[in-house]
Amino acid sequence: MVADKPHAHELIDRLAPSQVPAVIGMLKDLLDPVSRAIANAPIDEEQLSAEDEKALDEAQEWLKHNESIPHEQVLGELGFTREECDRSQRHK
Repeated sequence: MVADKPHAHELIDRLAPSQVPAVIGMLKDLLDPVSRAIANAPIDEEQLSAEDEKALDEAQEWLKHNESIPHEQVLGELGFTREECDRSQRHK
């Protein structure tokens, strides 16, 4: 187990600077007990309603004929930047 830490450090050192924030976020999630509990929670087996099924079908059909909308565009339309979202994630 202890020998794995130097290997992890070596891999982190090889990352591009732009990849480091994503790894930091993942590491924080791994160390956060609430995030761990959510990740390990059983899959919700609740049946979808007819309304939910219809909405999912409509979304899948829409995607067949349209390009997906980039996350940054959605954020921009809501008045947020990627940096603001990243900053709010770090303050959890």
